[in-house]
Amino acid sequence: MALDFSPVFSGCYKLLQGASVTVEITALALVLGCLMGLAVGVGRLKPERRVVYALCSGYVAVIRGTPLLVQLFLLFFGLPQFNIMLPAFFCGVIGLGIYSGAYVSEIVRGAIQSIDRGQMEAARSLGMPYGTAMRTIILPQALVRMIPPLGNEFIALIKNSALVSLLTIHDVMHEGQKIISVSYRSLEVYLAIALVYFILTGATTLALRRIEQHLRAGGMVQ
Repeated sequence: MALDFSPVFSGCYKLLQGASVTVEITALALVLGCLMGLAVGVGRLKPERRVVYALCSGYVAVIRGTPLLVQLFLLFFGLPQFNIMLPAFFCGVIGLGIYSGAYVSEIVRGAIQSIDRGQMEAARSLGMPYGTAMRTIILPQALVRMIPPLGNEFIALIKNSALVSLLTIHDVMHEGQKIISVSYRSLEVYLAIALVYFILTGATTLALRRIEQHLRAGGMVQ
């Protein structure tokens, strides 16, 4: 059977529009995930703060132990039972952000713990509060070490964003399925969708590589 990409070419504009929605959702979810991951990662550094540590650890365990699709459905289909109606777009961003935050928190925690403890002890011995020492001394160094794993998380988030099409969000996957419903050329359309995701992840990889090379050239990454 010969391949026929004419439906793809005729629907190319819709696929590009869907790709822009995919990028938008992924970028917003990554910002939310980084903010949550930073808070949770720092919260898991001090087990003596039992309540904070327990809440942060429970969040990570639950989110990492349940499928992303179930979490998205809980937001989109579950919240309306409590009269909480959120637009599909926000459900997608919040769901992806919460999911990403659990993994980012482990990146943050690992990067902070990789910094020599002596630096924090020296800052505290000089009378610097814990929060100030963390913000001005530890986090700037840890941030540089977070870049490679955060890049991997961003790439994974781009691919996971395909699930938001099930919430009727008009991302690239959803637009592709609309083309299939009319043309019945599923193989060709899915190949085109795969190419879009490949381009998005490839561009992200190249951008992150440039950033890391720039940091190495500046002596910030050892």
